[in-house]
Amino acid sequence: MEKSTLRVLVVEDYEPFRQFITAKLKTNPHLRIVKEACDGAEVVQQAQELHPDLILIDVSLPTLNGIEAARRIREVSPSSKILFVSENRSPDIAEAALEAGAGGYVVKSDAAGELLPAVKAILEGKRFLSSSIAAQYSKARGMDPARAIGHSHEVAFYADGGSVVNGYARFIESSLKAGNAVIAVVTESHRASLLLKLEALGVDVPEAIDQGSFILFDAIETLSRLTVNDMPDPTLCANVVGELVTSAAKGIKGEHARVEVCGEIAPTLLSKGSWDGAIELERLWDEITRGYGVHTLCGYLSSAFPHPEADPVFHRICSQHSAVHGAGPVP
Repeated sequence: MEKSTLRVLVVEDYEPFRQFITAKLKTNPHLRIVKEACDGAEVVQQAQELHPDLILIDVSLPTLNGIEAARRIREVSPSSKILFVSENRSPDIAEAALEAGAGGYVVKSDAAGELLPAVKAILEGKRFLSSSIAAQYSKARGMDPARAIGHSHEVAFYADGGSVVNGYARFIESSLKAGNAVIAVVTESHRASLLLKLEALGVDVPEAIDQGSFILFDAIETLSRLTVNDMPDPTLCANVVGELVTSAAKGIKGEHARVEVCGEIAPTLLSKGSWDGAIELERLWDEITRGYGVHTLCGYLSSAFPHPEADPVFHRICSQHSAVHGAGPVP
């Protein structure tokens, strides 16, 4: 986020929540609220007049709904970034909001912990989705194999180990259905429950493994192949990651499929106390997988960052990713 003052327009028709949003934003000295609005048509006019850097908007608004307002804002103030803050948890609504030009979507009940991280993410050109809808959204999106294939490196912050397993299982299940090959690099504590969850979702795990479309690795063992003295070695990373991706690519099915990865390698390094190693590993992973068009989902426990807004390690990890999901603290 730029250190200069950024101008913000807040659009919310429920005054108590609008006051909550403005109070939250005012804790960041680099954000200045230039106007408040409560009507969809009104915000389009104000966007055209003010050209704010950031617009926070609800889906349900009088006169003109937020999604249609966002489409019109894109026409009259294309440089303004848009963040939806809504109580609607439908992944279809979130998808429509993003397609209308928004950079992020925060569920109101998650806003206490996620609002400021979401603002930071989209001002840096990243996409942000609340943790309470991220898994559903990703699953729905993953079921469409015709989507454009390109590199992405996303990070999700989970409340506990069970949430990590559920998030990875949905990611793997939707990826396999799309014909992708999936590499999962998980800790021993999550491996058994992940396999059980996949079976519960209807995934034939033995068949997927036999066909080479699902490859499971241990996070600790893989980490040892990438690091020297708890720091990632660029040569080792390039060789090992390239080998893994190339091998997994043999299990791809379908014209639009690719290799997808979910894992806990850098989070495992962070848990050992090597925050600089974790950040460097995320950087190297992004650099290496970019050339292969790999989609990666990294999963961290929210408890590792009890005060994310003020944690420089948290912000540096987020900066290495193309999208951030559920970046609030454990409630």
